[in-house]
Amino acid sequence: MRRLFLLLVVAAAVTAPAVAAPANAKCALHNPASYSATPPPLPALTGRVVDNAHILSATERRRLTLQLAALERQTTDQLVVVTLPSLGGYSIEQVGLRLGKGWRIGQSGLDNGVLLIVAPNDHQVRIEVGCGLEGLLTDKRAGEIIQRKLIPLLRTGGYDRAAESGATAIAAILDADPRRPQPRRGDGT
Repeated sequence: MRRLFLLLVVAAAVTAPAVAAPANAKCALHNPASYSATPPPLPALTGRVVDNAHILSATERRRLTLQLAALERQTTDQLVVVTLPSLGGYSIEQVGLRLGKGWRIGQSGLDNGVLLIVAPNDHQVRIEVGCGLEGLLTDKRAGEIIQRKLIPLLRTGGYDRAAESGATAIAAILDADPRRPQPRRGDGT
């Protein structure tokens, strides 16, 4: 069974500059102060793409699913794209932490999960990174993806292109790292 990964948080409002998480927020998942008294409802993890805001085309959901499955085969890293119609009055940080804790994204013992979260009605986007990947997908890199790839497309309603661009940028960073153990290509491990 997969073990819950710890999170390093990078967040930005779609209309505001990216803001890196403070150093003391590092891997905040185990910090009870990170949660509100009543946690937000947790949507079901239905696959590598969870489009609860219904903003992605069926073609894009299929394409992303194939891309994210290939990334996991290549690196063992797990990337999930999630869209939410509303944050329900909670911060995107709270919702992201709840999703990470509840969904247990990432391989057991590797903490190698990533969530790309888009809440279009709240104008929020976030990248949550497992602690096992925080040296690779740093606050700065995640912030650049948000600022340069996601926000310009999200502002114009280009949700398919934003999801593709963000997932591709994250995958390129994860796939390019030769410093950590990765399964051999082609053997399916």
